[in-house]
Amino acid sequence: MGFVPSNRVAEIESFKVMDLLKRAKELDAAGCDVVHMEAGEPDFTTAQPIAEAAKQAIDSAAIQYTPAAGIPELREAISHWYQSKYGLDIAPERVIVTTGASSALLMIFALLTDAGQAFMMADPGYPCNRQFLRFLEARAQLIPVTSEDNFQLTSELVKGNWQENTAGVLLASPANPTGTVVPEQQLRAISEQVKLSGGSLIVDELYHGLTYEQDVPSILEIDSSAFVVNSFSKFFGMTGWRLGWLVAPEEAVPELEKLAQNLMISPHTVSQYAALAAFKPETLQILEQRKEQFRLRRDLLVDGLRSLDFELPITPEGAFYVYAGAQHLTDDTYDFCWKLLEEDYIATTPGKDFGQYRSNEFIRFSYTTGIKRIQVALDRLQKRIRG
Repeated sequence: MGFVPSNRVAEIESFKVMDLLKRAKELDAAGCDVVHMEAGEPDFTTAQPIAEAAKQAIDSAAIQYTPAAGIPELREAISHWYQSKYGLDIAPERVIVTTGASSALLMIFALLTDAGQAFMMADPGYPCNRQFLRFLEARAQLIPVTSEDNFQLTSELVKGNWQENTAGVLLASPANPTGTVVPEQQLRAISEQVKLSGGSLIVDELYHGLTYEQDVPSILEIDSSAFVVNSFSKFFGMTGWRLGWLVAPEEAVPELEKLAQNLMISPHTVSQYAALAAFKPETLQILEQRKEQFRLRRDLLVDGLRSLDFELPITPEGAFYVYAGAQHLTDDTYDFCWKLLEEDYIATTPGKDFGQYRSNEFIRFSYTTGIKRIQVALDRLQKRIRG
């Protein structure tokens, strides 16, 4: 008898951007000049103060298991970050350091959902969220959103779509794949509606620090009972270090810490000591300079795609993605993205990765590569579209 996976695993979909990335790397190895606009991974190297802190940690031989919720110094540093950035007094005990934001989301979903329950979220949205819930025998309640909604849930959508088995709402601001944010007034309204409905609110704040016209509020400025997920991967540029954190209401911390003990044992030790340097003034200065580079890249890419008739009714406000309508090119962006990769050596992500609603009309372009490379991609796109 051959190997048969469980139904749970069989029903979890592949992360399509990773399939494309794998093939793009194979083309790289074969000597092809691939422009990488598929993964949400900044092309900058780790900021030097962070790398130096990691070396010092290794040299000190302090590479052993840490507490499951993270080293106290890092929990305190994250607490200070909330004070300096948002003016919030978040007790370090409410902060749990995690192995990337993915494990934070998995633990929060495990805490808040039972089998058969659902968590409401925008369609399009980050694909792994749906798979986390399926793994837990729960499900994602996908709510179609458009540019008219700023590609975000609203309090009206939350109220109108609440079901008996809805456990709560997940927001992302700024969002992947659209780069849009939830305005403060709407954030307040959604928070109030979720409470009225008897559910829980989770806010993905992974791309805080990467907004280009104005800062966005943390949900914790509005609702201290909300759960927040963040990461050192995006603004802090530490993707391969696999380190994130969550902030939870005080009463939820013991249960989350129990989950962390069983699922993670502890976060990566070297990464935690390295992350202590992420909050140094000299590091933050480097990161702010990189943020300005992202803004320039965004502007070039948005203007270039619009000139090629991609549908971009709103300019993304944050993160480093453009979610562009490609209806004038294809009725199946999944196949089209593979064609772009194999024939034009442009690696992008099809909308199919991010949900169901009109997903075959959209392509996500990540501007994590440099200005010159973005221009190469735009030139190749122009040649394909206009000859």
